[in-house]
Amino acid sequence: MVPSDQPSISVRGLTKFYGKRLGVEDVSFDVHPGQIMGFLGPNGSGKTTVMRLLMGLLKITRGDGLVLGHDIADPSGLARREVGYLPGTLALYENLTVEAYLRLLADLRTTDCTTSIGEISERLQLPLSAPIKSLSKGNKQKVGVVQALMHHPKVLVLDEPTAGLDPIVQRVFEDLVREQCERGVAVLLSSHVMSEVEQLASDVVILDHGRLVLQDRLDRLKNRIERRIRFDFAEHVDRLPFESCAGVTKVEADGRSIVCTVVGPESSVLGCAVKAGVITVQTFEPSLDEIFLAVTARN
Repeated sequence: MVPSDQPSISVRGLTKFYGKRLGVEDVSFDVHPGQIMGFLGPNGSGKTTVMRLLMGLLKITRGDGLVLGHDIADPSGLARREVGYLPGTLALYENLTVEAYLRLLADLRTTDCTTSIGEISERLQLPLSAPIKSLSKGNKQKVGVVQALMHHPKVLVLDEPTAGLDPIVQRVFEDLVREQCERGVAVLLSSHVMSEVEQLASDVVILDHGRLVLQDRLDRLKNRIERRIRFDFAEHVDRLPFESCAGVTKVEADGRSIVCTVVGPESSVLGCAVKAGVITVQTFEPSLDEIFLAVTARN
């Protein structure tokens, strides 16, 4: 789904101090309907603080935030009614069964979630009749996923949602999130699993030391980070023309192959390769891991 012009989540200058200790400062970004925003940063960078501020669980020091047009500082909780939230540290009522717990949450929302509870639990292979205290960490995490999705929210705030899930269930979770996106849900997804964010997110926000250091579309970010291109030729080729191409920072020659490290547009080096009679071209795109490390290393 193409994101709407009106953001579902909008924060401007969001700042939180714990006494004199910085949580986050001057963070601004938007998440639109149908958009999955990857929310990245090292441990202690402020990701969870921002999510708790969005949910009204912390008091804002400075700045503003809106969720579905409602002020996140409004004590009435209007900003949270149509939000699905999965916290990084999940606390459950251990004395209840899974089904009793989920029905309790549905009653608190005054929403009939019977059908969705059954459907999502079946897809995640979550036993509804099991006592929560008997569940593994992975199955407890599944409970958190179900409660975040079961009321058909318009916004999802997910803090490390796949922690403890096995790879097969992670794929099911990714399918569920994509389906939410397709029906217009705005998703803010924090994860240490870079491949997960890369698979799901179209855009990323990166925090470091409590400050926003980068926000952009993932495809544009990849163009801003060094990437390698390998050109193969029928015979030996002079490397010097490649070294003078715009955007080329390094050239390696190996027999009839040239490997160029490039930042930015590739048109110049591709043109040079065509003139030299290139046979095959292989690109090595930077991963989100590499982008993350490159950005945080500069801060």
